[in-house]
Amino acid sequence: MTSSSTLSRAVFQKLLKFDTCTVSNAIERLEGRLRNEGSVSGAAVHCIFPGLPPMLGYAATAKMRSTSPPVRGRAYHENMNWWRYLDTIPEPRVMVVEDADEHPGAGALVGELHALIGLAMNCIGYVSNGSVRDLPAVRALGFHLFAGSVTVSHMYAHIAEFGVPVEIGGLNIQRGDLIHGDCHGVHTIPLSIAEDIPAMASEILREEKQIRELCQSPRFSLRRLEEKLQQAPGAELEVPLGER
Repeated sequence: MTSSSTLSRAVFQKLLKFDTCTVSNAIERLEGRLRNEGSVSGAAVHCIFPGLPPMLGYAATAKMRSTSPPVRGRAYHENMNWWRYLDTIPEPRVMVVEDADEHPGAGALVGELHALIGLAMNCIGYVSNGSVRDLPAVRALGFHLFAGSVTVSHMYAHIAEFGVPVEIGGLNIQRGDLIHGDCHGVHTIPLSIAEDIPAMASEILREEKQIRELCQSPRFSLRRLEEKLQQAPGAELEVPLGER
């Protein structure tokens, strides 16, 4: 992966200040992708710890299985090739693992031990259509979990492939994609427009603040609301002088 595939620290820190909904709105305003693309289906993956701040990191992709034993090795955390691969992804990292079993979620790959090793390698979270476990211990670590379900056992959970494209909740994710998640869900941020998103997101928040103030004002009227909503994106939301 080249340096052009990652963001500067300054831009990265600016993006971290925004929730997923605001960033999604900014991507739409910048026409960074079609509006029906880029996000994981909320029906397939849920935020397990909605109280944590937003997660932002680069995807370390893999496919897992849990209903049959691995060809080699025993425990789900003993695949050193998986950890070596994770170490090649820019920091901070997010494990993005597709459960490729016929019925995803039978066994959990990630629990307390996997999260501990991940954190030691500057991996901040896990996204999967499969299941997770050890929730109190993982929550205490501050490690993000986005998953389809929760289960008791890891069964035969193991990494079957890594570094490959995966599909999570209808979203295709590539190695190194920028993953953003919070209580609302998970989406990717196009690296091609990422540097423009903080300014656009800030502008959108200013516009929303002014509409919020109008809605909470005794001077609210449908005519004033229509005037604001009809203004061009990014314009100052001012009430006409004749109506003050």
